[in-house]
Amino acid sequence: MGIDALAPPAEGTVVTIGTFDGVHTGHRALMAATVAQAEATGALSTVLTWDRHPLATLRPEAAPPLLTSPARKVELISETGVDLLAVLPFDEDLARTPAERFVTGVLHEGLGARAVVVGRDWRFGHKAAGDIDLLRAMGDELGFAVEGLELARVGAVPASSTRVRQAVAAGDMRLATSLLGRPFDLDGPVLRGDRRGTKLGYPTANLRVDPALAHPPRGVYGGRARALGRWHPAAINVGVNPTFGGDPSSTPWRVEAHLLDFSGDLYDQVLKVEFHERLRDEEKFDSVDALLAKMAKDVERVRDSY
Repeated sequence: MGIDALAPPAEGTVVTIGTFDGVHTGHRALMAATVAQAEATGALSTVLTWDRHPLATLRPEAAPPLLTSPARKVELISETGVDLLAVLPFDEDLARTPAERFVTGVLHEGLGARAVVVGRDWRFGHKAAGDIDLLRAMGDELGFAVEGLELARVGAVPASSTRVRQAVAAGDMRLATSLLGRPFDLDGPVLRGDRRGTKLGYPTANLRVDPALAHPPRGVYGGRARALGRWHPAAINVGVNPTFGGDPSSTPWRVEAHLLDFSGDLYDQVLKVEFHERLRDEEKFDSVDALLAKMAKDVERVRDSY
C-alpha cells in the first residue's frame, strides 16, 4: 500500500519505524518498547517498514544481500506481539518525500501516532534530512511523544543488520545467532537433483534459495531443518560439490541438507534450514571413499550436538 492508503485507528498508535532486515535483537528491543508504551496508553502498537531495502531504490548497485525475505520478515515481526504492521513501498515517490511530509502524512495523518519509538541515530526523509531532533520538534507540535533508544549491543558488539551480514558472510553462525536472537535460517522449495547423495547413502534436500538473500560461505554446517511439521538435526552443505566437478568460480552455489533419521519425499515441499555452527570448509576430495569418510564424521558431530 502507499501513503494515501494509510488510515489511523481510533485508538491511535505507538509506532516504531525501520527497514528491520533480519528482525535482530536491536529491532526486537524497539518493538518491545513500542508494545509496552502502547499497552500503557491504550494505543495500538505498530511497526512501519518497507517492502524492500531502501538501497534497492536509491542505489541498486549498493543494495546488500537480505537477511530475511519479505515474507520471513513479516513472520518474525508478527512473533513480537505488535498489533499492526504497515508496509510501504520504498519507491521513488517515498524516497523523494521530504522529512516533514513524512511526519505529517505518514505518522500523524496516516497512522495517528501518539508516540514514536526509534533508534537514537535514526534518519528519514529525502536525502536522510530528518533526524530525531526534527521528529521531536514536530511531535511537540502535532501531539506525539518521541523515544530515542540507544543501539542495542550483544556483549561488545552492536546489534545491526550490517553486523549480522558480516557474521553470516564469515561463517560465524554463533555470533549471528547471538545478534539475531535466533539461528540464521534460509528456506525454499526442495528441488529434484541428481540424487547423488541418495546413491552415496546420505540423501540430501536441495533447496532453491532466493539469490538476493545472504548466505554463509562455502562449507559444512551443523543445524536443523524443519520438514513436514517437524524439526530434524541436519548436516548442511553450502557450496558447489567440487569433488564431483563443481567449480567455485563458475558453478552456482546451492544449499543441501542431510536430515538425520528422516525418511520421506520432500520434493516441492518448503524446507526451513537453521545454521547453528560451521563444521568445516567445503573440500575437494581425491576419492569418493575419502568424501564418505568425512561425511560420516560430519553426521556424527551433528548427532552428538543435536
